[in-house]
Amino acid sequence: MLGVAGAAGLAGCGGGDGTATPGGSADTPTATPTDTEAMDQTQTQDFGDTATATPTDQPLPEPSGTYDTVTGASYETLNPLYNSEAGAGTAIGYALDYGYAFDDQQQVFPQHYDLTTDSGQVWVFTLRENLQFSDPYGQVTASDYVYQIQELHQNDTFPTADSTSWPSEYNVTQNGEFEFQVELPGTNILWPQTFEPLLYPIPQDLVQPYVEEEDVEGMRQDTELLELEFTGNLGAYTMEEWNRGSGTTYTRNDDYYIQDIPNAPNIYGGAPYFEGVTTSVVPEQSARLGALETGEADSASIPPSQFQEYQQNDSVSVNQIPQPYNEKITLNMRDNGWSAGPGNLFRHVPFRQAMAMAINKQELIDGVWRGLARPHYTWQPQFSRWYPSDVDFPEFGQGDMYGSEVARERAQQAFEMSEYDYAFDGDTMVNPEGDQVTLDFYWFANDDTDGLMAEYVAQELNQNLGMNINVESVTAGPWVNDYAQIPEDRWVEPGTEVEYNGKTFTWDSPGPFNPGPRNVTSNEPWDMSIVYGLNTYPRNPLTNNAFFDGAGGSFNFGGYYPDFNAQELFEQARNANSTEELQSIFNEMFVALAEEQPYIMLVFPDDIIGYNPNLVGPIENFSNGWNFPAWRFEE
Repeated sequence: MLGVAGAAGLAGCGGGDGTATPGGSADTPTATPTDTEAMDQTQTQDFGDTATATPTDQPLPEPSGTYDTVTGASYETLNPLYNSEAGAGTAIGYALDYGYAFDDQQQVFPQHYDLTTDSGQVWVFTLRENLQFSDPYGQVTASDYVYQIQELHQNDTFPTADSTSWPSEYNVTQNGEFEFQVELPGTNILWPQTFEPLLYPIPQDLVQPYVEEEDVEGMRQDTELLELEFTGNLGAYTMEEWNRGSGTTYTRNDDYYIQDIPNAPNIYGGAPYFEGVTTSVVPEQSARLGALETGEADSASIPPSQFQEYQQNDSVSVNQIPQPYNEKITLNMRDNGWSAGPGNLFRHVPFRQAMAMAINKQELIDGVWRGLARPHYTWQPQFSRWYPSDVDFPEFGQGDMYGSEVARERAQQAFEMSEYDYAFDGDTMVNPEGDQVTLDFYWFANDDTDGLMAEYVAQELNQNLGMNINVESVTAGPWVNDYAQIPEDRWVEPGTEVEYNGKTFTWDSPGPFNPGPRNVTSNEPWDMSIVYGLNTYPRNPLTNNAFFDGAGGSFNFGGYYPDFNAQELFEQARNANSTEELQSIFNEMFVALAEEQPYIMLVFPDDIIGYNPNLVGPIENFSNGWNFPAWRFEE
């Protein structure tokens, strides 16, 4: 599975949205509001284990050793303003903190600034007063952030990774030397969880000359930004070298601001606790695992097929971490999809339900994922507080909603909706010409687990629906350029409308992954894929409008048109005034998504990460890595 963040920062996962917590899993560190009861997100969530508190009567540990990591891909850029890749985000994060993070209780932990609101429309950013850039830039103040937002993110001349998060309708005002506010067009009590206000501090004096000269490329290639030379005391470590293609090295930041902040864990008083950090680019998975076993690396991802092996290896400590990225089948509902014959059965909800009924989720979990995944029924993992556990919705792929008989009955409903004569000939699904329905199914070539999953899905669709599925691998570049992304010369004009099933869909902002109606197609035809895994945003389901807001979604290369009132529900959620109101709206939304299966939902795999057994800090928690400054080697 190719994570969206690693594929050019798609689907709202660019900039802050696609980066990983150092030492953690690949999900984004995000924030939740403070000081308002309505923002309490802890009541029903189960994100995993929590960290063990350090007794306050013990002396702080002495820094020691180097934390060494391995990664499979090199970094395209380490410029914080332009990065949209998860791996590079981790590398940046060693030297430069974000404004805030979630702790292991899923409460906001203010880092560079705190966020507060009274009503959800005006948000106040309060900066810490002990933040320093490197010389000659001095103290971090509100003006650095205000300038960054107004002159970069809101300036069409300088399209940054965060530009889409800061539309011109957001009114930014500086209130004082260490405070500014953002007024939204309407109420949004989940605004911090949209990732929009998650910012890096960037010196105004560093970028202002480029702005005044309108030198976009100069800013992209600025050495101080690329080499993180401006970071002062703003991160746990100071980057010493970025060796393009091979990795990065860092040394301990003795002046780390976090040592002196109130209401922090006691252990932060002496943070960080490594003398240095290194990242090494090692493309081969076997070599990365070998480095973990020999102690050359202190952490590495472990494939499900080798989970048991490493659990029994005393030289590795294995963590199983819940996460919100899914495995699902993307269906091409555009005009160059469904190569089996005339029409496109993917466009009919009963046919998508039939496909979901034909695939046994538990067998997929046990056989392919070795039990290291959770079933995926609707667009939230079950550990999310927003999971619609109190309402009824279909759980396709299990119990009486799995099997040949129920799948064929549901497919027959789709046949009756089609203007073309699809049917079953015995056990075989046939097109109007009487030929077996045959479709292509693409999977990401660099992921062996995806290959096994694709073969299993093809087998199930053949056995239970009589379809012939040709499984083919594809690499990232060709997939993005020829299949998923549509060339700009084919995008429709803003304001283009289509009528479908009594609804009007309007493309106000066509883009490469949602360029227009279904007649706007990619260079190459395709039917089905499991190349992209998507974030389901358990802390902020509003962000899912990128996928399901029909013509308004930024990531909809499959051409999905919602049958339910998606746009209206997202708008209601944006203006909700309490979590109770939000839960009711999200319940309706997630029931509809479970029923419509815009993607055929399969599983949520856990992150399996192996660590040096002498490492203190990693936890089996969605927020693993939030407190990386406190990680250390056991004395």
